[in-house]
Amino acid sequence: MSIYQCPLCRLPLLPAEGYWACEGRHRFDRAREGYVNLLPVQFKRSREPGDDRGMMQARRTFLDAGHYRRMRDGVIALINRLQPDRYVRWLDIGCGEGYYTSALAAAVAARTGRVYGLDIAKNAVRAAAKRYPEVRFCVASSQRLPFLDASLDGILRIYAPCNPAEMYRVLKPGGIVVTVAPGPRHLLQLKARIYSEVMLHPLKDEHFPGFAPLAEERLRFELALPGEAAAALLQMTPFAWRATPDVVAALTALEEFTCETDFILRAWRREE
Repeated sequence: MSIYQCPLCRLPLLPAEGYWACEGRHRFDRAREGYVNLLPVQFKRSREPGDDRGMMQARRTFLDAGHYRRMRDGVIALINRLQPDRYVRWLDIGCGEGYYTSALAAAVAARTGRVYGLDIAKNAVRAAAKRYPEVRFCVASSQRLPFLDASLDGILRIYAPCNPAEMYRVLKPGGIVVTVAPGPRHLLQLKARIYSEVMLHPLKDEHFPGFAPLAEERLRFELALPGEAAAALLQMTPFAWRATPDVVAALTALEEFTCETDFILRAWRREE
């Protein structure tokens, strides 16, 4: 059963040979990697929105090395504690190259569930679809989720922007949202390499209308990274835009770079 929704007319999208189509005669081709592009050109703010290829590759290199495994495992453990067996259809908003999405897919596999990944960056979705065929990926905006009303059991959102009204719309009553946000001391030592005055990250107390809070956890651990891994970490963060070539070169040349991580994990349930 398809739960995709046409981003143009909001009618259900049905699969056909090599494409998805709605009764409004809108058609979206399935890429050879298996994903579908549901981001019409009129919804784009730039020619290639989202993270560029360099940021995507840096993130994949860093995550593949296992540096954020503890955070990934913490998220999956939280989901497993909160979700009963009926929570089987999940969406990863801002899935990037699919590292967390694939772990989520493995977690719901025992429940014969289906996981969807969504990102605005086509290069990231293409890379994710190549590596993780068990997940259904789409290029789309998190502000206009291309899913039918009340079609999802859960949503995972790691750092990605979101539209709370859209999350409420696509989740079933009782559905779960799990988010990860940076804590006050996240990557403090990395920021010190770039900014003359380092400020703690502001701790935001998020509220989603129509959702009741379920859980909040703080996860902190220290990274001891070789210089190249530290440079990859920098490139996958917003700090990269402020880093000079000298800062990147000095970071890469280090034998070891020690840095704090600080994550806030939260969960909400959609009210009936």
